[in-house]
Amino acid sequence: MQNNHHNGSQTIAIVGATSLIAQHCARQWLQAGGIGRMVLIGRDAARLQGVADDLQVRQPQARIEVLAGDVTQAASVAALVQHLAAQGVPDVVLIAHGSLPDQSQCQNDLASAEQAMAVNGLSPVLCAEAFAGAMLAAGHGTIGIIGSVAGDRGRKSNYVYGAAKGLVERYAEGLQHRLAGTGVKVVLVKPGPTDTPMTAHLKARGAKLASVEQVAQAMVRGMARGTPVVYAPAKWALIMAVIRNLPRAIFHKMDI
Repeated sequence: MQNNHHNGSQTIAIVGATSLIAQHCARQWLQAGGIGRMVLIGRDAARLQGVADDLQVRQPQARIEVLAGDVTQAASVAALVQHLAAQGVPDVVLIAHGSLPDQSQCQNDLASAEQAMAVNGLSPVLCAEAFAGAMLAAGHGTIGIIGSVAGDRGRKSNYVYGAAKGLVERYAEGLQHRLAGTGVKVVLVKPGPTDTPMTAHLKARGAKLASVEQVAQAMVRGMARGTPVVYAPAKWALIMAVIRNLPRAIFHKMDI
């Protein structure tokens, strides 16, 4: 069943591989060894190639490939995954792409709201669904999906993004249910605010952000264990439990 395990080398595919968190996960996987092939997937071939070149220098033995395509369209996602699976179904897939939209822009411009929902909600779902089918046929694999603590409760400061990530969470829960006992694992990772280019504006306002290395480490560890939900850093599990359980009357008075 496990087609590429006989030589001890794994295939890892990363959707949204130009994201800083994804790059740090890739470095950690390559550093740990045992990776024969890594496929970097995203929209921008030139940027992907830059990431591939950097990773190749770090790990000359691994075969690092680039696959460019539109991951927001169903037909394109199906074609990408089919193409990849034909050369061997990946053992590990990380779905890491996303964007942090401006909430007020989403409120004032429906096209921005639509774009934010498509990129952060529908697109990760389509990618996970396509890979889940391929892994199920192969009988094994792990899919990591990046959600967000923002998906735990709708807050006025980012509810369009939060709603997209809430959709991803409900989807991951159902996929875990479907794949229970199959040898295919799904890990939903919920990073708190992380120090990446996506959150530079938050940093400028003095927000406390987790280091990208720390978040990537928690993700890689959680995916290796097959933990169903991973908060990164772990303290966010507690913070969000409090926020989720605040009575509405109190919550509505808060400026968060």
